[in-house]
Amino acid sequence: MIALLKKEMFNDRIREVLSYVPSAIFPAIIFPAIFLDNTGIIQLEDNPKILAAIIAMLIGILSRNIIATIISGLASYWFLIFVV
Repeated sequence: MIALLKKEMFNDRIREVLSYVPSAIFPAIIFPAIFLDNTGIIQLEDNPKILAAIIAMLIGILSRNIIATIISGLASYWFLIFVV
C-alpha cells in the first residue's frame, strides 16, 4: 500500500519515521540466522556465526565499505567452519 503512494504525499515527520523502518527490520531478519540453530534454540557456545558477525561488524565500522564487510564476514565464517 505504501509503495503505491508518492513521497510528496507524506509530511516531513512521517518521512522521517519511515526512514527508520529498514534499520528496525534488519536486526529482526539477521538475529535468527546468527543466534538460532536448526531447532530454534539459541546457540551461544561454539557458534562460528557470532564471531564472524563481530568481525564483519568491526570491518564495516572501520572501513565503511559494504563489499569489504560482506567479504570479511564470509571469509571469516568459512575460515572458522572449515579450518578451525
